[in-house]
Amino acid sequence: MERSPIKDVEIKVLLKRALTDRLHDREMYMQGIDISYEYEGYNTFKTEHL
Repeated sequence: MERSPIKDVEIKVLLKRALTDRLHDREMYMQGIDISYEYEGYNTFKTEHL
């Protein structure tokens, strides 16, 4: 098995910046659903209107 040339510290720093501490925030959760659907090409409805 070969060792990765990427340092795991760099990956941890990138992931830490991308994560949120707003785990129980409904608005953040719904925004994630909207973004996911937009990525797939669906943008008829927004979760805030449901």
